[in-house]
Amino acid sequence: MGDENPPSGQSLVPPASPPPSAVVAAGDEETRVLLRGLLRLHHFQVLGEAEGSSRTLELVRQHHPSIVVADVNLAEGSFATLVADARSADPHVRIVLVAPASRPQPAAVGPSVPDAILYRPFRIRQFAEALRAPGSPTPPL
Repeated sequence: MGDENPPSGQSLVPPASPPPSAVVAAGDEETRVLLRGLLRLHHFQVLGEAEGSSRTLELVRQHHPSIVVADVNLAEGSFATLVADARSADPHVRIVLVAPASRPQPAAVGPSVPDAILYRPFRIRQFAEALRAPGSPTPPL
């Protein structure tokens, strides 16, 4: 029988694909902690967090995450500017906005619109659906 061991430095197990990545933006620590926890629950690697749109945009340019999850209440800048600038920096990044239920629906920002808007309070299942890229299976809970 032949040698069952792979050549040195190689594995019989195919390499795992990297987890989807995310950047979190929210003006307050509690919201960032909540969003980070929900993203990790859905197997996202959180690459960075920011309080405002400028730092969020820096993180998008630096890391090219799969998704940005941003609360509309940013400490600096506006969600509308964030959506437009993030799309300009990386046209493939998905953007999910989180807004209070009492706030009117955010207007589209020219040709750049968020991929999803979640109104608080939302269910975990709604969050999972918002994270899902078009054509992909629903993320596990």
